[in-house]
Amino acid sequence: FCSAPILALPEGSEDFIVYCDASNKGLGAVLMQREKVISYASRQLKIHEKNYMTHDLELGAVVFALKI
Repeated sequence: FCSAPILALPEGSEDFIVYCDASNKGLGAVLMQREKVISYASRQLKIHEKNYMTHDLELGAVVFALKI
């Protein structure tokens, strides 16, 4: 059994935290504020990205996170 997550609305005066990660399957990112999830996203790697080194995938996850 799985339930949908509850997302919080951002508060303009508070700092944001971005978490991102990469694996050999995909990229993921979470935008949080005051320990509450504001937004999250993930995607599978494209065919050419499957050949990337770990540090390149991690950088790709950062770029992906900043675009969402």
